[in-house]
Amino acid sequence: MNIHGQAALVTGGGSGLGEATARELARLGAKVAVLDLNMDNAERVAKDIGGIAVSCNVADEASMQHAIETAAAAHGPARILMQIAGIGSAKRVVGKDGNAAPLADFARVINVNLIGTYNAARLFAAACAKLEPMEDNARGVMVFTASVAAFDGQVGQQAYSASKAGVAGMTLPMARDLAQHGIRVCTIAPGLFATPLLKELPEPVQQSLAASIPFPSRLGKPSEFAELACHIVTNNHLNGETIRLDGALRMAPR
Repeated sequence: MNIHGQAALVTGGGSGLGEATARELARLGAKVAVLDLNMDNAERVAKDIGGIAVSCNVADEASMQHAIETAAAAHGPARILMQIAGIGSAKRVVGKDGNAAPLADFARVINVNLIGTYNAARLFAAACAKLEPMEDNARGVMVFTASVAAFDGQVGQQAYSASKAGVAGMTLPMARDLAQHGIRVCTIAPGLFATPLLKELPEPVQQSLAASIPFPSRLGKPSEFAELACHIVTNNHLNGETIRLDGALRMAPR
């Protein structure tokens, strides 16, 4: 799919990997809607790239539907969804106090990362399936965000790893399901990236994390994530795949 002129939705587009992806889409000529709960961030990015900012909670049906409709009113129906919004968590199953981890913490991460991804996907797909087909009978493409934690999660990452493994696990069946509508589905599983959240860690910790990556021994650049996400859009034969983007990193237990 040629990105130029297409309407695109980027959830979590106000910062980090989402911001980089929104900027790359705009550079390639897309009409970008920056969807985020943090409207200050979303408006900052949207202003920079000539897009629009839309308040959106991906885990809420009404909020996601409203965001899709608001973006369509401004840019026309979207054919590209970059589902990047997500949250992290670190809780041991049994804490130092001997008590079990709160169930609500686990449920919150699953709700945002996994259910939120499915919610965004199903609502986007329903709108996209109504559009006229293009080359190869294609109507649209969705790119999800998992994590290397889906495959080698660390101590305390039960909720995060489960949520991201769920995203990876539904990629192929969703691609098969939506093939009849000409909608492709792929997932990127990033490793350690230099996002604002990670950059808040002390410099020695950042250097230690970078040194754990075989090659190149540095943190990933958000622009590298964005470039892969956009390549998935333009390569019509990429479908149903989860792609690790991690410099050959395999996470240690802790």
